[in-house]
Parts: sequence; structure tokens; C-alpha cells
Amino acid sequence: MPLSATPSDAPLNGTVTVDLGDRHGASFRPDEALGAAIDGAQAGDIDRLLTPKNIAAMKSAGLRPLTYRLRTELGIEAWHWNPAGSWSDAANRQGYWTSSAKLGKPIQLSWGYKLPRRGDTVDNANNADYSRLTDGNRDTFWKSNPYLDPSMLHDGQAHPQWLIVRLGDPRPIDTALIDWGTPYAVRYQVQYWTGQTDYDAAGRWVTFPHGAVDNGQGGAARLKLADQPVTAKWLRVLLETGSGTSAAPSTDWRDRAGFAVREVSFGTERADGGFDDAVVHAPAHDGQTFTHVSSTDPWHREIDRDKDLEQAGIDRIFASQLGFGLPVMMPTGLLFDTPDNAAAELRYLVARHYPVRQVEIGEEPDGQYGAPADYGALYLATLDRLRPIAPKVQFGGPSDQSAFTDTVMLPETPGSWMRWLVDYLKRRNRLRDLGFVTFEFYPFDDICGDIHAKLVEQDGLLGAIMARFAQDGVPATTPKIISEYGFSAYSGRAMSEMPSALLMANIAGRWLSIGGSAAYMFGYGPNWPANQHQPCAGFGNMMLWTADPNGQARQPMPSFFTANLLTRNWGVGGHGVHRLLATAIGGVTDGKVAAFSLRRPDKRIAVMLINRSPDQAYRFELVGKSAKGEVASLLGPAQTWSYGPAQYAWSDQGPDSHPTRTEPPESRMTDGGPVQLLVPADSIVVALLPADRRAR
Repeated sequence: MPLSATPSDAPLNGTVTVDLGDRHGASFRPDEALGAAIDGAQAGDIDRLLTPKNIAAMKSAGLRPLTYRLRTELGIEAWHWNPAGSWSDAANRQGYWTSSAKLGKPIQLSWGYKLPRRGDTVDNANNADYSRLTDGNRDTFWKSNPYLDPSMLHDGQAHPQWLIVRLGDPRPIDTALIDWGTPYAVRYQVQYWTGQTDYDAAGRWVTFPHGAVDNGQGGAARLKLADQPVTAKWLRVLLETGSGTSAAPSTDWRDRAGFAVREVSFGTERADGGFDDAVVHAPAHDGQTFTHVSSTDPWHREIDRDKDLEQAGIDRIFASQLGFGLPVMMPTGLLFDTPDNAAAELRYLVARHYPVRQVEIGEEPDGQYGAPADYGALYLATLDRLRPIAPKVQFGGPSDQSAFTDTVMLPETPGSWMRWLVDYLKRRNRLRDLGFVTFEFYPFDDICGDIHAKLVEQDGLLGAIMARFAQDGVPATTPKIISEYGFSAYSGRAMSEMPSALLMANIAGRWLSIGGSAAYMFGYGPNWPANQHQPCAGFGNMMLWTADPNGQARQPMPSFFTANLLTRNWGVGGHGVHRLLATAIGGVTDGKVAAFSLRRPDKRIAVMLINRSPDQAYRFELVGKSAKGEVASLLGPAQTWSYGPAQYAWSDQGPDSHPTRTEPPESRMTDGGPVQLLVPADSIVVALLPADRRAR
């Protein structure tokens, strides 16, 4: 018998017991807790996205709070949030940029600017640039972030900088060639990694027998590192003390701060004195030997504008009312920007009287594999500039790309990245200055195989994240926010099929139930199907609506209807307090059904059931437990909404994939007797009941 034809008098599988006397459950306000994220984009995408039709379609989902994501931080680029502004070297249209805080014509678009002193081969945005350390051009160079120089920080902490070279395969190494820029390192160490992988917890950086230098003179240095070659795949130059000099007379302290390297090579010295280089030098991220660095100088030029990394203009975001006039969580640049530019941005927001309750300082520093203490130092230095400008704003971060990020190749700080950020802030007696903690939640890189089993597996992840925050020393009172969530960081079919709805509902219900402060869905705008990672994953995308050829909203997707269920049926939109009630499932032990209940501001009880079985329907009777422990059936009349395969189906046809059926949830009203709910396979069911109406 088809699931859609399951009779209404099918036998009961179990009960769902709602603790009506629960006074200790978490609470939330929908206009603060259930939101959406808008990100940077490629050339032309912002104009395509922010049309009246698309804005109306996006807002119709009912996700009221908005967070603005800063893609420039992922792309190792500086953000010109206002195209108008000033250069530190105005005559040459280059240097350190500060956008103008003066009010003028509304800002419609802004851009990222590539950093020509970059030392990373790859990035997490468009990945279209490359490292200057192995580009084969000695006229270019990598330079570390001058704002991490001891002369600037005065925090009593060591912030050594470093560059890492990863060879294609382990190679014998006994010689290094370092072509220094200015400032150069006076004291440094050349090291090799002993681990089998870059995540090997047993790995250590070991200084070559002759790899310690205490009187570096800059220039083209050739170092005989060992009498006998050491086989290694990962090499590091640990930079400890800088020369404090600049290449030309300069009044800008940043020219003298940090370290600069033009080119680096590792290999073996031949008997004739020649050198066999194990490093491939090329000006392309897919052609050069991979390098990664601790930080990057935000110096750049007018010609470095990246037309393919655009951000929506600040004024355009607020004018769109995508945030419904509510306070928006806004970002500032950090790793690849300057405190002056961040301060100017906040002054602009204040001058415009835009509603901003939270400011996220930086984005995904763990994804850049930098040192937590370096992020912490930059965070506090920027915060000290921002707080006097907007003393009522809450500042936080770091929007980790994962709450489970561990430090990589940093044996000095092994384990959780967040733990070591907390440790640094504690050493500065400034942990309270982390006003909230943000992280991204994309639980599955692999979106092939048994998707429904993955949905059940996901149940424990958010609880594990809360436990990890506690282990890392994040105070229980610090708000914890999912700044982006979705099925995966990679596109695929599961994002456009019913599992996307089940995942969204489960994340919202579970995160709020365990005390999470907010969760922002990623994929706000209309989009097209894609496959980014695994052929077996098929085609789909994170999106509320599919897009027509012009990028305009065409068909609503499961996440759209789920958003409506969350904000208009399970919850009631607005600022009212919703209190979550402890809910238990009895009679069904396979873990495939999740249940979340709440008492709404209108005093009614709302129950949401999520069935992650692909082929098994369940029937439950709703039961209420009083404060005295008395248990009785909950009585109707109850309004119910059911959303599943009867309403939605997806046809995976590569780039032409599309919904073949996309209807709103089915709504019904029960009678006044005990409420029983049939939960079809692959479905969400919401029931809205009278307040505390139980059988006697």
C-alpha cells in the first residue's frame, strides 16, 4: 500500500509525551533565533539576486533575522565596503585602504581586493589567486600581517610568524634558499614535520641540524641545513625576530613591521655545488608547490579589485528590508583588513542609524589554518577600536568553519582551535570580550550513500558541539550562534530533496532545545542546481527557490515550506517568547523520528515530528504530562500540517534538475478527541493544540 494511502485508523506505533509542566526548557524569540544568511557573490550576482521579485520571495519564507556574510575573508582579500575612501599612499593609489564613513550616495555594491603580498596557494572563496612564495618572480613577495608585530600588539605574548611548504611527495632535503624581502628575519628556524599527515597528532616540527639562524642578514640566503639529507614533505620557516627595516625610506610603521620573503626553495646540494630544487615555481595556484602562511599583509593597490568577488552594498541590504527592519548581524574584516577600515564601517552604520545588534569580527579564521592566538590578538585590537563607536553593540565571532576544528601543524597548541582562542583571551583577562560565539554547521562532506542514516547521525552532533564548547572553556552564558547551516558545504541532490527539509527542521528544533541562541539558514536566494564535489551526489543546491534563466525565483523548495512551518505553524512569528518543552517518544526506539514541542506566546502547544525513515510511516498519540507527573492524552481540536513526498518530488537531471511536484503542506483539523498523528515517511508533521487540554 502506498504511504500516501495509509489509512487514518492505522494502529499506533507509540506515544509522544509533552512535559506541560516543564519550567526549565530553553526559550527563544523567532525574530532573533530563526534567520537567514546573505553572502558575497561573483560578478553580477548581487544585481541578479536583489530584485523586487526575489526579495519578496525570500521574505515570504518568514525567516526574519539576517546575517551578512563576508566572503572577502574567505578569499584572502581586503573589503572596500565603501568604494569611496582613502589610500595610505594616495599618490600611487595603493597601500592600506580605509573606506569613507561619510554619508553620501547609497552604497549598492562593494568588492574584495586581492592581496599582492599573499603567501597562500589556495583560498576558500573563488580560489583564483596564488602564493608569491613559489611564483618564480623575485619582484613579488609574501609579507606577514604588520598588525601582529610585537611593536603593535604589546600583549606580552609571542606571535611568531611562519611559512609552510608542502612538497608533492617526501623528498630528501639538506639545503634551503630563502630570498628575503624587507623586513627580513634576523632570528628564525628552518624545520621539517615528522608526522605522517598534516593532522598527525604525533607530528612535531623539528629544526634541521643547522637550521637555526640568529644573525640573519636578509638578501638571498643559502642554508646548508644538514650534513645528511632529511626526507620530508612539509617544511617550515619559523620567523621569530624581524629586522624592523623597510625597503625604502618610509614614515608608515607597517612597512617596517613583520617579515617579507620573495621566494623560497628546498632541495639538495649537488657534489658540484649546484642545487636540485624540489619546489615547483609558477604563478598559478594549480601549478606551483603548495605554500601556506601564518598571516598576510593587507597592503594592496587600486588595480587589485576582484570584480568576481562582490558584496551587496551596506545601504542596499538595509533598504531591501530583508532583515524586516530588525537588527542585522553585520561583519567586519579582520585577518585581511585593518582596524581603521573596520572602525570606519561601524561609524557609517551608526551615522545611518541602521539597526545593528551584533557585529561579527572576522570570518572562518580556523579555515585559514592560522594560530588562534593571532586571531585573538587581532580581534581584541579591533574590538578596542569599535566599542567606543557603538557601546551598545554586542561583538563576537569567530564564525569558525566548524565547531570541531583542530589546530593543524601547531604542536605548540594541540587540539581544539576554539580551546586555544579561549586560552589566549583568558591570559589577557578578556574572555568576557567574546560577546557571542559563532560557527558554521555543514555536517556532511560526503552527501552520497544512505542520506536518511546521515540525518539520524546528525542528531548527536549539535549536542556534541555544546559539550565541546564547554570543554573548550566557553562560558555557558555566552550566546552560541550557528552563523550558517546546511546539509553540506558542497552542492548535491540531497539539498533539493526532502532530506533538506528534515535536516532544517531538526537543526532548528534541536539547537534551540539545547540552549543555542540562533541559527541562520544558508541559501537565502534563488539558485540553480549544481554538483561541486562528488558525481554520486547528483545535482541540487541550498536554496529557498529555484531560479529561472534570469536568476529570478521560480519554484519553492523544501526549505521554503519548512521555514514557513517553523515560523508560522510550529512557532508564531514575532518577538514573543516561545518556551521549549521536554518531549519524549515512547514505543519507537529506532531513532528515526525526532520530536520538538513548545508553548507559544498564545499559550497553545505546538508539536513538530520529523520522520527520517525513507519508507516507514508512524502513528503517534500525543500525551501531556502535568507538573505533578500525571499523564493523559492531549485533546483536540488540533490543526495539523503534513509536508512530505505527497507534496514534493525532485527530478535529478543534471543542470536541468527541477521539482516535478512542489505544493504547500497539507492542512487538516482533528476533532475534539485524543490527538493522533500519522507521520508519513520522509515527512514533517506539525500539530497546534489548545493550551493544556488533556483527557481527564
